[in-house]
Amino acid sequence: MTKFNFTRRRLLSTAAALAVAAALPQAAFAADPIKTAGIYTVPVEQQWVSRIHRAAEAAQARGDIEYTFTENVSNTDYARVMREYAEAGNKLIIGEVFGAEQEAREVAADYPDVAFLMGSSFKEDPSLPNFAVFDNYIQDAAYLSGIIAGSMTESGNIGMVGGFPIPEVNRLMHAFMAGAREMKPEITFQVSFIGSWFDPPKAKETAFAMIENGADVLYAERFGVSDAAQEKGILAIGNVIDTQADYPETVVASAIWHFEPTLDAAIAAVKAGNFTAADYGVYSFMKEGGSSLAPLGTFEGKVPQQALDLVAQRTKEIMEGGYVTEINDEEPKSS
Repeated sequence: MTKFNFTRRRLLSTAAALAVAAALPQAAFAADPIKTAGIYTVPVEQQWVSRIHRAAEAAQARGDIEYTFTENVSNTDYARVMREYAEAGNKLIIGEVFGAEQEAREVAADYPDVAFLMGSSFKEDPSLPNFAVFDNYIQDAAYLSGIIAGSMTESGNIGMVGGFPIPEVNRLMHAFMAGAREMKPEITFQVSFIGSWFDPPKAKETAFAMIENGADVLYAERFGVSDAAQEKGILAIGNVIDTQADYPETVVASAIWHFEPTLDAAIAAVKAGNFTAADYGVYSFMKEGGSSLAPLGTFEGKVPQQALDLVAQRTKEIMEGGYVTEINDEEPKSS
């Protein structure tokens, strides 16, 4: 999935279509549970998608939605799958369209009575009121995990392996780096992107190279990085999910994404009949319950108290609005 430019032309081709899409019909969302579909370009085990899938399963378990999903959908096939789910009567469709932005929005324009909630690097379009966007704005938790990392590195050299340099990855890396520098201003970073959302062997190979180049802590934005850290006996910081149970002597801390507030807000809007174009990214902020720093678990008592004190202070400030983690979507560089 790569970021690309697109125009929103042809999203609604006629005045009649605009009129139909101006407001979602109240009656369209009267049914309960809401028939909901998830469309994912990677396996549901992948970190990012697993959080969406988990939240959807929780919503289904409590009776709010009737949930089905398709995984491993290629970008070229994404629009077709969207249409099939819309034609099948789903009233809420969730997924991630980073590599199929224009096509996805054109499909949404053809089904104005279906609510689309899609992970996207772009913003909402008021002329397409049934298409809302979200992203994992978990920079608060990433910043806190960086503080932990900065306190644990002895070499002052941290390796960072990401998938693609798109905003949702870049902002987390920058926040992590800012947190690490709170503890060691002179710290250096090795930054690399593997060009895939799910290629553990390649991520592992990249991480090995960073270890050879002096890194003693790794930022595991992708699967495979923690495996390299474990094999070489160094530490890792997790992202989006907590993998410490799998790497009890390796993963010190993780920035966790909780998709539940995002999905729950969309479900409430669909039920109320007022779902509209909006940026649901705000529900990933820590103060909204959308992100958190995972418990230290096996590393309790091993993290310097100075770092723990700063984490506690910043957490309180973030929750109260006294500290705002910078959102920097630019591609991070080695430094």
